[in-house]
Amino acid sequence: MSIERPQMKEFSNSSHRKLIRPSLNEVKDQMHQQKRQHQNPSQSRQNQKRSAPPEQTNAESFYYVKQMQNRTSLVLVLKDGEELSGMIEWYDRTCLKINRPDGPNLLVYKDSIKYLYKKNEEVALSDVDSSDVDSSEEDSSEGNSSEEEVAANGSAAN
Repeated sequence: MSIERPQMKEFSNSSHRKLIRPSLNEVKDQMHQQKRQHQNPSQSRQNQKRSAPPEQTNAESFYYVKQMQNRTSLVLVLKDGEELSGMIEWYDRTCLKINRPDGPNLLVYKDSIKYLYKKNEEVALSDVDSSDVDSSEEDSSEGNSSEEEVAANGSAAN
């Protein structure tokens, strides 16, 4: 009875292989760099250059173009309280040219404008305000009459 043994040549070759590992100093350096990055994220952000934000978002010019195309009648309220009504004919960075039906055309500096709104909204707002007042007066008068009816019915029941 002979038992055959496996050949040891396969194992002997693998035992002579050299393990490749990074040196301990390299591992320590990597760990220190990672700690620094986690502790000071603001410094790494400061090192990166950011682009400046855009000077304009173009929302203002989009609004003016839309109003010019629709020929919307606007009311401009100036900083001194004066109100000007008309349509925007053209605009640039500093001015608006207002075409007015009731007077001469005006060139208005944007710095002197407090705010502006559509002339149609002014009419709608005044209608809403007056209707709210009328309806609130009617509600209060209806409320009084219903209270009087309840009091009368209550006294009749007694």
